[in-house]
Amino acid sequence: MRDPRMSAIGKGLRRRGRLMKEAVSPPRRTLDAVPTPRPRPAAKASYTAPCAPRLVESPVFVLSSVRSGSTLLRVLLNSHSRIRAPHEMHLRTLNVELSRSFTAEAMKALELDRRELEHMLWDRVLHLELARSDKDVIVDKTPANTLIWPRLHRCWPHAKYIVLLRHPGAVIASLTSRRTDPDHEAIRAEVLQYAEKLEEARQSLDAHVITYEELTAEPEKTTRDLCDYLGLPWESAMLDYGTKDHGTFRPQLGDWSSTIKSGRIQPARTADPAAELSPRLAELAKAWGYPV
Repeated sequence: MRDPRMSAIGKGLRRRGRLMKEAVSPPRRTLDAVPTPRPRPAAKASYTAPCAPRLVESPVFVLSSVRSGSTLLRVLLNSHSRIRAPHEMHLRTLNVELSRSFTAEAMKALELDRRELEHMLWDRVLHLELARSDKDVIVDKTPANTLIWPRLHRCWPHAKYIVLLRHPGAVIASLTSRRTDPDHEAIRAEVLQYAEKLEEARQSLDAHVITYEELTAEPEKTTRDLCDYLGLPWESAMLDYGTKDHGTFRPQLGDWSSTIKSGRIQPARTADPAAELSPRLAELAKAWGYPV
């Protein structure tokens, strides 16, 4: 008679052996057993909201490179009794965050998207500053606006633009002198980036084009022409900007050099004739009327 305990031990050993074999050489699965990849859902088409009504219908933007005299132009304009030209406002860095997954759909139901919400915020900032000043026209002279001029044009279809040019060689020299450890290659690339966008704007927009050199050499004529473009009477007080309050001159908000703090229009520093420009910068300088 078989001992039941021995029979149970034998069954256990056989089962353990079978499991070890499957671990070393698992049974093959038929192709039908391989799960079929699930198709990815089709990407939703991005939604572009229509342009909402603006509180400020026709703001003015100064498009320029850095180190091109935009702060001087700002204070001359701000000295007009009907023009508010505050410090650089950096609108492009003022962003809206849709923080939950359903927020975009909620805004879409209101015919809004993140970009249009940002445009409404930008517009509100301009309107608030204009209302506080009790003036008629607002000007933003942030140089980085040059890099996003197509977006500004979409945001404000009726905006006005002043394109302020300066000889690229003079811009490079000014940037180089202002930086403690200048990266010359990076500076040339930065100036070229601004120059390319300025040329795009000059060719694409119905803008009023002036140069820093003519602004400093003939300030009355240049500002008279600017006022004509803006539909405003010229005021001689514009040339005496040092008698007006333009806020604090400090970094990140515009020029803060002793030149602008002097309260006087001073001659522009010319470009070094020995300085070499890249072929593209030389081409742009020539197109803007500068000797190369």
